[in-house]
Amino acid sequence: MSSRTRSAEAIHDALSGIYPPVRSFLDFSTPWQLLTATILSAQCTDERVNRVTPALFERWPGPREMAQAAQEDVEAAVRSTGFFRNKARNIIAASRLIVAEFGGETPRRMEDLLRLPGVARKTANIVLTQGFGLVEGIAVDTHVARLAQRLGLSDSDRPEVIERDLCAAFRREDWGGVNHLLIQHGRAVCTARKPRCSACAVAALCPKKGVTSAA
Repeated sequence: MSSRTRSAEAIHDALSGIYPPVRSFLDFSTPWQLLTATILSAQCTDERVNRVTPALFERWPGPREMAQAAQEDVEAAVRSTGFFRNKARNIIAASRLIVAEFGGETPRRMEDLLRLPGVARKTANIVLTQGFGLVEGIAVDTHVARLAQRLGLSDSDRPEVIERDLCAAFRREDWGGVNHLLIQHGRAVCTARKPRCSACAVAALCPKKGVTSAA
């Protein structure tokens, strides 16, 4: 067992004792709603997305309805999430592809999800894990990337490389919870600007303890 794997297991076990299991930070009822909410969450807080999606999903509850939506109407509905033109365009285009090629059902294979506009591996992993209970990898967002680097679990700043490093380090049976554990710890303790190292349960395992400028 490598030192990185030993560290990952210890980090997982320590954080699991602190943070409760979370189904999702985004509110959704169907995999398509989760897909849509995740697209909206780019460069936006989950809290903001959760304020926007109730009205969005009431008006367009599924991909068939969204596929018929006017671009300007969806833009107006998601404006407060930022980058609203691109997000609206991707949500409509993804919905149209889901209807045209997948019978209106959100695909449950990584390779199919990656064909959808606005979907990269982070979004696809979230949909698979949280929407379908299928774990093929670890979603890497800004919190996960930052903690992976600070905790010595990856030396890269490329999400796809960080994901490979994390999957190699953590036990496969733990992959499904790694994203939520690191996000919760990143929000509560290991924040971007001023990590609270003195309150960190895994400080002893952190090679960058006290280095606030770490990525």
